[in-house]
Amino acid sequence: MDGITIVGGTGAVGLELLGILADRGIAPARCRVLASPSSVGRSIEYGEGSVSVAAADDAACRAAFAESAVVFFAAGAEVSRRLAPMAVECGGVVIDNSSAFRSDLSCPLVVVGVNEDDLDDFRSPGIVANPNCSTIIALAAISPLRKFGRILRISASTYQAISGAGAAAMEELEAQARAWAVGDPLPMERTGRQMIFNVFSHDSPVDADGVNQEERKLEQESRRILGDAELRVSATCVRVPVLRAHAEALHLEFDRAVDPQEVRSELEATNGVVVVDGHDGNKFPEPIDASGRDEVLVGRIRRDGGVPNDGGIAMFVCGDQLRKGAALNAVQIAGHLRLL
Repeated sequence: MDGITIVGGTGAVGLELLGILADRGIAPARCRVLASPSSVGRSIEYGEGSVSVAAADDAACRAAFAESAVVFFAAGAEVSRRLAPMAVECGGVVIDNSSAFRSDLSCPLVVVGVNEDDLDDFRSPGIVANPNCSTIIALAAISPLRKFGRILRISASTYQAISGAGAAAMEELEAQARAWAVGDPLPMERTGRQMIFNVFSHDSPVDADGVNQEERKLEQESRRILGDAELRVSATCVRVPVLRAHAEALHLEFDRAVDPQEVRSELEATNGVVVVDGHDGNKFPEPIDASGRDEVLVGRIRRDGGVPNDGGIAMFVCGDQLRKGAALNAVQIAGHLRLL
């Protein structure tokens, strides 16, 4: 049983998954793509070939799951909660990109390059949760710095791409740009707002304490992944008119003095991270440069003057939300488990 199923394979993350698998030489015959009825029969380019889309109904899912060593879910929490247990019953490993299982302590929550050791005790069949995109990108840059001391506090301001709201939102951002260029009314049917030339609070529900759910995910998931229940995390998450790469301003407080040059050297030696810190040419991480890349870009590395005793580090990071922030990390989890 060596099949690979993607549930939600026609969405932004699903298509990214297919592209990554094709680039890694996975034969199209191994791949099964399931999606909503509106996509059934669609043919999707896959390397030099193609794969066809089947309906994600119970019968088709059970048949695909029975042939699959790994099932990637990229269709939202409701679908994952309904169908992931079925995939486990069929004997496969589920790698879920939604929020459905991130707080379930029986399901590992893993960023490869940060805490893949949490998979050492994982036994198939079962579910592995892929963390939230902003969490993955932040921790890829933060985790290597734990060698300099305990991190007491993370303060994050995120500038998140429209891709996090799905393929339809990306299409509408492009449509708004075209409409703006010719003076036409901006289409807002899918997102309900002007995105172009605008920045707005992250489009997730706001809890009674004023924290939205995206901010809550970054807080809770960071504590769990870094294994520190006492870690203080605060976040403000906003959307910006960028297609597919998130940017984050990160401020870290350590329990001892930390040298920014040592931080820079450590990040330069870290796999999956590229330091872009060109002071002379004012060249630092930008979403346009992170788009389509596997690595997280890190720059603006400096002392945080708001932290006493030289214990603060500030930096700016950019990462492709659809790749390392979602699809690539899921594929890396499957690779670590030797499922591909």
